Amino acid sequence: MAKITMREAISQALWEEMERDPNIFIMGEEVGVWGGTYAVTKGFYDHFGAKRVRDTPIAEAVIVGAAIGAALTGTRPVAELMTINFAFSAMDHIVNEAAKLHYMFGGQFLLPLVIRTVSGGGRQLGATHSQTPDAIFAHFPGLKVVAPGTPEDAKGLLKSSIRSNDPVLYIEHATLYQTRGEVPEGDYTIPIGVSKVQRPGRDVTIVTYSKMLETSMKAAQQLAKEGIEAEIVDLRSLRPLDMGPVLESFKKTNRAVIVEEGWRSFGVGSEVAARLYEEAFDYADAPIQRVAQKEVPLPYNRTLEQMALPQVEDVIAAVKEVL
Repeated sequence: MAKITMREAISQALWEEMERDPNIFIMGEEVGVWGGTYAVTKGFYDHFGAKRVRDTPIAEAVIVGAAIGAALTGTRPVAELMTINFAFSAMDHIVNEAAKLHYMFGGQFLLPLVIRTVSGGGRQLGATHSQTPDAIFAHFPGLKVVAPGTPEDAKGLLKSSIRSNDPVLYIEHATLYQTRGEVPEGDYTIPIGVSKVQRPGRDVTIVTYSKMLETSMKAAQQLAKEGIEAEIVDLRSLRPLDMGPVLESFKKTNRAVIVEEGWRSFGVGSEVAARLYEEAFDYADAPIQRVAQKEVPLPYNRTLEQMALPQVEDVIAAVKEVL
């Protein structure tokens, strides 16, 4: 298997799917001539042309609204929002139309729409450009929410998202584009809504996704030097949320730490912890711990920003607490 970056994996998935299906097209700010804010669509405009790689105005509501209309009429748009923070400008379209139209019209319409967007802090972009509101979007039935943490998953899940007949919010983390990993060659897909054990262990279950998978893996490596073997379950999708591997791991280790970059209150960790208590209470040997971002607007100053974001040391401390 080739070892490539997350950026290359996402770009490959888009390119291969566009070659496979002429009904797929890309639209968004700077996706064409510029090649994408994060260079994911570099070279696409010259190869596929302006009809299938469409630069749009700086208007997120227009981008998502037009993409919904295009999906309803038989094409398969991949709409890019430069950052998930700007998705709030298109909230009505995303949650009142994309997530609901198939249901409200009794299945008469399909909505094969992918909204690619970038989440997370760590790039000193300030409080309004560095949020991780993934849980907000996962709240709404009818909208699939995918957030990969490895290049392999990024490619396979994006292919599945594009082939899906349901609207998918596909979230890429701003600091993972240079992350390298092995990616299978040839055409492959990874099903949406299936969690994965990324690291086997026996002493504690760490549940995480996206950027925090990397952080949790580093913490597990350090813990292993002290004889503590953490099992890491990567959710990969927030809706549908697959609790199967999480429950199976928890019943084995009897302890859990949930790690997310979003804020602690009303977040992904809250939901996972609630389900563990509901479905596996008798297996708990210690209170479930949650690691999350400090409850402040993310600072611009790099030192303060890093203090607010979850770090390896925070995961290690939480694991030792449950042990």
